Amino acid sequence: MFSSHDQDLGSIVLEIEKGRMRIRNKHRKSSAFGCNAGSRCSCLAVWSLVGFILMIHFFTHIHRDDEEDVLVQLGHLSDIGELEEVEEVTFHFSPPRDRRSPRALKRKGPRKPPTVIDEFLDESSEVHAFFFPNRKIAFGPTKEGNNSMYFYPGRLWLDTDGNPIQAHGGGLLYDDRTETHYWYGENKDGPTYHAHRKSAARVDIIGVSCYSSKDLWTWTNEGIVLPGEETNVTHDLHKSNVLERPKVIYNDKTDQYVMWMHIDDANYTKAAVGVAVSNSPIGPFTYLHSMRPHGCESRDMTIFKDDDGKAYVIYSSEDNSELHIGPLTDDYLNITRVMRRILVGRHREAPALFKHQGIYYMITSGCTGWAPNKALAHAAESIMGPWETMGNPCVGGNRVLRLTTFFAQSTFVAPLPGLPGSFIFMADRWNPSELKDSRYLWLPLTVGGLADEPLEYNFGFPHWSRVSIYWHKRWRLPEGWRTD
Repeated sequence: MFSSHDQDLGSIVLEIEKGRMRIRNKHRKSSAFGCNAGSRCSCLAVWSLVGFILMIHFFTHIHRDDEEDVLVQLGHLSDIGELEEVEEVTFHFSPPRDRRSPRALKRKGPRKPPTVIDEFLDESSEVHAFFFPNRKIAFGPTKEGNNSMYFYPGRLWLDTDGNPIQAHGGGLLYDDRTETHYWYGENKDGPTYHAHRKSAARVDIIGVSCYSSKDLWTWTNEGIVLPGEETNVTHDLHKSNVLERPKVIYNDKTDQYVMWMHIDDANYTKAAVGVAVSNSPIGPFTYLHSMRPHGCESRDMTIFKDDDGKAYVIYSSEDNSELHIGPLTDDYLNITRVMRRILVGRHREAPALFKHQGIYYMITSGCTGWAPNKALAHAAESIMGPWETMGNPCVGGNRVLRLTTFFAQSTFVAPLPGLPGSFIFMADRWNPSELKDSRYLWLPLTVGGLADEPLEYNFGFPHWSRVSIYWHKRWRLPEGWRTD
């Protein structure tokens, strides 16, 4: 079927051709070939008809392409519709018992009841057991009857060998050459202990693990691609130190894979970043050096590679009271002198950056140690700022889950190819009593719709879209996510 617009265009073309015929007949000169006006008109009529048929074919082709684009867009909407369903959760726990003796209870009276976060951190509580279910309900490719490709946020996630994945505080890299996703993260498969009485729970540095996958669900262990140092106590990666939040990006100019990470000592006084490189996504990575970027403290951090190939480091600084951001050198091995302070005085950490339709977005966490807290979403038209805070992106679950980022902390946001505006929000549910048993929360994140909170530093609402992280007890990637 043709639209009235197509018919109007066809009529215009016919009128133009008729006008040309009249002009040519009026100024006709004699020809050695002896063609008369009638024959010339006949030729012009034939060619006009051919041109009209070609034009109809052209507009039909455009119309068909438009219909296909609409069908693709409708397919995308159908694909993400299930991910954007708001799923509510209710849970009821028995009130915690006071374990003191009756005599102590009588003398000192009842204690102030613990908060749900206190219970979450208490390994002996019912709440803790609820959020860290045992291995019987783990998921992964080796679990019988678990080939449905569903994600189960908070359950143990097993690799192709049937072992729990060890890639905490990590991030993803998609390698175009191998058409493979790589997941890098901290290997915490060791005993949890405290270096001294008031220190945070820790595990000795084992190294950075790497896993590979074609479908983002089935993960093969590629081993430890950057190991810790066993004997040299002066080395940044000595097992007594801290290695956190490793991220890897590929440098197109140098053909190298570059890893940045948070490097610290056991007391968190070094506050630096470390850099390593490799010629392969599965390592081995060679550790190069550590530094305090721009001469400032650096703790929770990440790196971000923009569409133009430029890369940036983003890190918490000044006792985690603000974030700093600055471009890397062209080889990604160092920083430049340019730096901007953002979210000053906001006390945010665990930054996870991503980009959509020219706008930069970031998810951050509050600074409460291993305890979960409320996430915030931020946006900016320039990666160097200014950055505006958009509010809590968490949707669904219940009020407690939304105020604790579903009892987890942000680490990375990965785009879903073929589904514009759809991403995977990657987070860690930390278990400070047994860090190797910390869990992963992968949840759908979408960008779309109007922001529901006004701008902080300007009047009115932002023109960019809302960021939403949807809670699901179980979910899976839509069928069309890999279609480019």
